[in-house]
Amino acid sequence: MLAINLKLDCPVIYVLSDSIGETGELVVRAAASQFDGGKLDVRRIPYLNTAAEVDEALQEAAGCQAAVAYTLVRPDLKHFLEGKASKLGLVCVDIMGPILGAIASVTNLPPRLEPGLIRKMDEAYFNKVEAVEFAVKYDDGKQPWGLTKADLVIVGVSRTSKTPLCMYLAHKGIKAANVPLVPEVNPPQELFSLPPHKVVGLTIDPSLLNEIRKERLKTLGLSASVEYANPERITGELEYAEAVMRKIGCLIINVTNKAVEETAAKVLEYYRKGVE
Repeated sequence: MLAINLKLDCPVIYVLSDSIGETGELVVRAAASQFDGGKLDVRRIPYLNTAAEVDEALQEAAGCQAAVAYTLVRPDLKHFLEGKASKLGLVCVDIMGPILGAIASVTNLPPRLEPGLIRKMDEAYFNKVEAVEFAVKYDDGKQPWGLTKADLVIVGVSRTSKTPLCMYLAHKGIKAANVPLVPEVNPPQELFSLPPHKVVGLTIDPSLLNEIRKERLKTLGLSASVEYANPERITGELEYAEAVMRKIGCLIINVTNKAVEETAAKVLEYYRKGVE
């Protein structure tokens, strides 16, 4: 077993962990900073999975008369460490135990006692942030060359909730781009190079879309009589969009009277089947 940050000729603290051990090392170094001029050799031994590995680490610590700090959350390893350290006469400090107990007492919830959960949480958080940034960057057909980087591409005519759907998916960690389908503008060629299962088309009832567009025009201070809200124009747009979707061979979802969450649930189910 190799301890991290091995040095010589100064007092030693071993940091033992069933995860990466960064938390324990940070606490030890923060405490060490309170001692003027005192050099300290911090040796971190991460990913301890068995009692034999803990025993080996403790024997090594005993061999150099070190103190031991630990962030073990697995009860079996923690129990073994405490018993073995006592037999070896090692000074031991449980870094995680007291705060776990305090949090349990105020929340009335039991700790999960799983190593490495904070790293998993951090990874999920940063994946979500990255997906949100992706959705913004590739919203509304911007930078079509980025479509090949997407987990999913949402297509449809204006006001079929493409952007809200992409943002919802982003909060699930899925990188989603969207492309508006307009008869006068050729879809980007990148769209047709994607596997059909990576594209989802949205369609909607023409009369409902007409009402949605009228309301949108009102909020912009524009007349509801413009071409954007013309029923014939809307029907033509939808027919054109569905023709493009059929050419791609993608899933088509009718979003009429559906909340974004409901549409997203169908898209997520479809997506997860595709990545299995």
